[in-house]
Amino acid sequence: MKNKKIYVSILTVGLIVASVYSCKKSLNTTDSNVIASSDYFKNSAQLLAGTNAIYSAWHGSNLVGREWFFLHDMRSDDVATGGSQLEVARFQLLSGPGDSDPGNPVMNAVYQSLYTVIHRANTVTDNAPNVTDNAALRDRLVGEAKFLRGWAYFDLVTFWGSVPMYTSTVKTADGAQPKASIAAIYAQITKDLQDAAAILPGKSGYPSTDIARATSAAANAMLGRVLMQNGDYAGAKAALLKIPTTGPDGYSLTARYLDNFEEETEFNSESIFEMVYSDKGDNNFNWGSGTGDGTSADQTTVRNQEYDPIGWRNLIPSNHVLNEFENVAAGTGTKNDPRYGYTVYQTGDTFDNGTATLVDADQNGNSSVVHGTTIKVGWRKFQLIYKEDRPTAAFHPGSNNQRILRYAEVLLNLAECENELGNPASAVTYLNQVRARPSVNMPLYPTAQYPTATKANITAAIIHEKTVEMADEEVRNVDILRWRAKGYFATEPISWYTPALQYLPIPTQETDNNPKL
Repeated sequence: MKNKKIYVSILTVGLIVASVYSCKKSLNTTDSNVIASSDYFKNSAQLLAGTNAIYSAWHGSNLVGREWFFLHDMRSDDVATGGSQLEVARFQLLSGPGDSDPGNPVMNAVYQSLYTVIHRANTVTDNAPNVTDNAALRDRLVGEAKFLRGWAYFDLVTFWGSVPMYTSTVKTADGAQPKASIAAIYAQITKDLQDAAAILPGKSGYPSTDIARATSAAANAMLGRVLMQNGDYAGAKAALLKIPTTGPDGYSLTARYLDNFEEETEFNSESIFEMVYSDKGDNNFNWGSGTGDGTSADQTTVRNQEYDPIGWRNLIPSNHVLNEFENVAAGTGTKNDPRYGYTVYQTGDTFDNGTATLVDADQNGNSSVVHGTTIKVGWRKFQLIYKEDRPTAAFHPGSNNQRILRYAEVLLNLAECENELGNPASAVTYLNQVRARPSVNMPLYPTAQYPTATKANITAAIIHEKTVEMADEEVRNVDILRWRAKGYFATEPISWYTPALQYLPIPTQETDNNPKL
């Protein structure tokens, strides 16, 4: 006799969709304690609740609230271990051996939560046709669901390569899927993001209470990332050029670089898409991953604790990224790049609104070597230390939003597209827009260190500019995959890399539970 199997997916607290399969008639009954999806998604308010649950999964501690930024960073050369305080599972991923361990809990948390996002998105897209009371809202919610699903699959394909693909909810015991090809996954991501871009409004199309929802610009910015990664630079350029630069839906660089990483300047002119976090008023992090804290609970990010120079300091800037910033004394430019001080804190810097000075004793763990000098350095981006004192700043769960997409990246991606498409002058123009930001004001390309006479010259400038502009913003690991494949690194940036470790292994729990893997 077949074993009974129960498939459960939590959409929001209090909404559980369950299907029970059994050969026994006595078990083929309706549980009064759960709500079947066929009985729930009858109006736009209910579809809205389902869509909000997708965002909630993305916000949670297994994704952007914690494990997502760890996994991105540990697959790049932006970071180094802060010291022995870094947990073993994370150190394994950072140093290489954990990349071949299918039981690594950090990796597993991200993988499982990305599929939670996908399942919740599929629930929305499957049930949207049942909603007829507000067609405009219904269609917008489908666009949001597709954007969030496309983003999830992009993370999956860049972390794991070939993975199972689902575009509707699993309703039968044999509904598990085998691995889809990488090409098929990219095709689905592209379709999702194109569909989202076509239906979603610009930022002015939302009320202030919905400012964090996905927009057409967010969909096109993400689509640009995806198409570049898949080698379609012409398509990526077309998508990126659809992002407006004027009018109520327009985007532009902020004059002050730090506005992109501080709490008071969230949703500025440069910000295209953010994950929103709130101050709960205490030092307790909501570990419920967006599923167990209640429908109205504020969500915080633990990034401020993990990377804070005077907190846990689990990951610190790598020597590679620190020494990439142009520095006159080191002979790597005619002006010190101010983004160095905007990106990191080091011993001797002031914090807490200029009232405190960072000393070695504040910073546990390892030191860095910057242009030959040994010094303790920690991350500044997304930290609260700039305005808080030692006891508060060190372990205060963050209310600083995680910026996912910003206009500077759009310009840098357009530069890469133009360079690949044989338009060097346009590529240099886009690069120089980023360097000319008033608070940065770096010498424009070409420079003595970065000439622009050839495609290879401009490629080197693009790699440099993106490294210093977007350090620790969870894009470097994806860039490395693309640039490695094109042979753009004279030296492999990841010390432990081998082709066998290009992608993470499918988690043990997945291979155990999915008979088609």
